[in-house]
Amino acid sequence: MELLKDLIDIVLHLDSHLAELIANYGTWTYAILFLIIFCETGLVIFPILPGDSLLFAAGALAATTELDVHVLAVLLTCAAILGDSVNYAVGRRIGPKVFHYENSKLFNKQHLMRTHEFYERYGGVTIIVARFIPIIRTFAPFVAGIGSMTYSKFILYNISGGIVWIVSLLYAGFFFGNIPIVKDNFTFVILAIIFISILPGIIAYVQQKLKKHKANQ
Repeated sequence: MELLKDLIDIVLHLDSHLAELIANYGTWTYAILFLIIFCETGLVIFPILPGDSLLFAAGALAATTELDVHVLAVLLTCAAILGDSVNYAVGRRIGPKVFHYENSKLFNKQHLMRTHEFYERYGGVTIIVARFIPIIRTFAPFVAGIGSMTYSKFILYNISGGIVWIVSLLYAGFFFGNIPIVKDNFTFVILAIIFISILPGIIAYVQQKLKKHKANQ
């Protein structure tokens, strides 16, 4: 419970926490951000790490600190692509038997099943779309590895999605994050980014419930 509170505090005050990180670790901040993005995209046990909001906040701080936004863009794009590739490889190795796993502290089967349904609905483009949807983002390459998608096809979606995700949010933060109205209401902006990113999942969930309700009538 305490860990969840700390995580919520970090997400809601990303600007101040990142500023503190930069002040304390300087250029090592690049490596720390690289690691966070890699873990969130590459390890299914870390689906709740900040992604969209972190990129926006990092871009905003790059405009006013020693961080170079262009270096960040290259490094974090590499982290996102590498993370998805590792996740795909793990899914490929484990195979369909993972669907028989039970929930544990490190693995949530429900997230896996939800991503599988999303993948069945949208196909390979899920790898790109999922970049902007928390949790689905972490499980999409894993499910692609489990399925029949060839690596040559996966890597094209992976690279395209990684570039679009990192560049769009990072530079959005860089160009708009320090506009007075945005800077003065940064917590609300982060909440808006989180809400927009989970909205497709909410819509899909409601549609699924309505579909089941109609089928039972």
